[in-house]
Parts: sequence; C-alpha cells; structure tokens
Amino acid sequence: MLRAGFYLLDMLQSIKPPLCKGRWQKSLIFDGGIVKMDYKHNKSLVANAKRLRKNMTKEERHLWYDFLRAYPVKFLRQKILGKYIVDFYCAEANLIVELDGSQHYEDDGQQYDMDRTAYLERFGIRVLRVPNNEVNQNFRGVCEYIDVTVRQSLNQLR
Repeated sequence: MLRAGFYLLDMLQSIKPPLCKGRWQKSLIFDGGIVKMDYKHNKSLVANAKRLRKNMTKEERHLWYDFLRAYPVKFLRQKILGKYIVDFYCAEANLIVELDGSQHYEDDGQQYDMDRTAYLERFGIRVLRVPNNEVNQNFRGVCEYIDVTVRQSLNQLR
C-alpha cells in the first residue's frame, strides 16, 4: 500500500496543470492518502499583483523589458500562484525567477523565502533566485543562467 502511495504521488507530481491566463488553475496534490484539488490562484491578491506590475523595481523592469518579454518561451510577470505573487513565471518550463533585494537577506526574509519556495516546489515548480546586484552588475550572465535553466527544464519535461 505504501509503495502504491509513492507511485501515485510520483504520477500526480508529473501532471502539469493548465495555465489559464487571468483565471485560476487547478492542480492535484497528495495529502496523507487523499488526493485533493488545490486552487493555485488567490483572487484576494489580484489588486496587489496589478500594482506590482505597474510599480516594478528597476531590476525587474530591466530583466523584463530587456530579456524575458521577448524570450521565445513565454514568461508572465507578477503571477499569482497560490498564496504568493512571484516575480516571473514560465509555465512551460515549470520555472519561477525571483529577484531578491536586500530584505531577502535578513532573518525574517530568509525564512519567508524558504517557506515560499517549499510551498511552490510542492507543485513541481523550480524557483530560481537572483540577487538584484547580479542583475545590475552581470546582466548578461543572469540572462544566460535563466536561458540554460529554461532549456534544461524543457528537456526534462519532454
């Protein structure tokens, strides 16, 4: 029975939920022997996500307008996933790119990031963290790192 549970968990984790622009999406999670539906879109965060899209940081604007917006694999910015708003999300590659400012390196910020990453990884999404100073000082390297990660993710999913 236990082995069947792990097989079911592996099977459920391999299911890629559809991304519906502007709508919630569902995914299956295995919770103590019960398969439940979990809504990945939190309507209470919509206004905040819109505000964040309009008021991106300098580093977010640079990465979005100078790389991700025209990237051949579609990225969304300030995407709501569950109870969080992520900086950049690529559904096809199951990848999140998070730009981390100084607040992410304080004790509270680090714990919050660990909890958030663990939550998102439950859905089979990889979280890529990039410090803001890397975007400013090594933009090309950041873009290459994202590109390599997207390609690896796509190869693993195919």
